[in-house]
Amino acid sequence: MGDEGVGPFLVANLALQANDYPFTEFADAGTTGINLLHLIANRKKVIFIDCAYMQTPPGTIKKFTPDEVKTAKKLAGQSLHESDLLKIIEMSKQLGECPLQIVIFGIEPAEIKETSALSRTIAGKIEYYISVITEEIRTNRAVTK
Repeated sequence: MGDEGVGPFLVANLALQANDYPFTEFADAGTTGINLLHLIANRKKVIFIDCAYMQTPPGTIKKFTPDEVKTAKKLAGQSLHESDLLKIIEMSKQLGECPLQIVIFGIEPAEIKETSALSRTIAGKIEYYISVITEEIRTNRAVTK
């Protein structure tokens, strides 16, 4: 769906640099549904990257905490394959397994349409997005339990 795939695209590119970040695990959690709850359990820090409508110019990247985000996602019901990130985080808190720090990067899409390619706007900023996200990864050592 075009720019909707920016998160998995960035994770795949960041994973190519995994040797530079030996204490970091990269995972495309976009279709994990409720299994995301187990993927983030008891982590020190989790960084999410996703396409997000933020009423900003296309290509804008913004950093949020879960408390700063509101979801507009409508779910058909509680399914193993669909999930709402904020509901997963809330369930993680209720289980006492919530990461110490959660960072969400939203990227304003330019185009959401049936295509496997990113828009020119988003594709032209990939290096910038990677630099912003790797800077956040580097701050991982500051989070201790």
